[in-house]
Amino acid sequence: MARTSLLKSKVYSRFGKEIYMNAKAGGPDPDTNLSLRKSIEKAKAAQVPADVIKRNIEKAKGGTGEDYTPVRYEGFGWGGSTIIVECMTDNVNRTFGEVRSIFTKTGAKIGIAGSVIHQYQYVALVSAEGISEDEALEAVMNAGIEARDIKTEDGVVSVIGEPTDLDSIRDAVVAAKPTASIVDERVTYLPNDYVTLDEDDLGKFYRFRDMTDELDDVQEVYTNIDLPVEEE
Repeated sequence: MARTSLLKSKVYSRFGKEIYMNAKAGGPDPDTNLSLRKSIEKAKAAQVPADVIKRNIEKAKGGTGEDYTPVRYEGFGWGGSTIIVECMTDNVNRTFGEVRSIFTKTGAKIGIAGSVIHQYQYVALVSAEGISEDEALEAVMNAGIEARDIKTEDGVVSVIGEPTDLDSIRDAVVAAKPTASIVDERVTYLPNDYVTLDEDDLGKFYRFRDMTDELDDVQEVYTNIDLPVEEE
């Protein structure tokens, strides 16, 4: 229950910052600010309350909020694992100290910029149920989209493409198979290879994850660890 509550608060904070920054950069009207409109759509899909969305748009209108800076930290974990931690912060020095402390306390090692990122692909990921791989491939090809990969796992078909093609991939899948259900759509880092950890090292990662969940500045944590299904 405590972790569920923490994660819910984390989601609200993450989308709140994203909405605020997009509204501040491109204006508070989602009809004319495409980035803001997409952020609002994603927030609603993640069940972020309307008052959280409205509050951050209003804050951007007033110009009284913080200026957030995106920062990324890379490092090495346990058993050959790697970690990427993406943050949005109003104090880079504070955030670096807090993230570095988590690496140290869990037996991981923070690296320099670029030490890990080359082992990942930055991609658009659209996953859907109710469509086959062949149907998904035909859909994106007919739309003139070049997919990097298409794969199926537990009945869910995932199309992986260029980050800029996220909306186009989703629209192509929905248009080709209106009965299909989109279960995930995001721009993300996918590792080139995965590692499997023993129980002890897996426990260290869970501790790392729990500690970063408690940091408001942390937006996302990516790893090449092959997690048990129930813990993904």
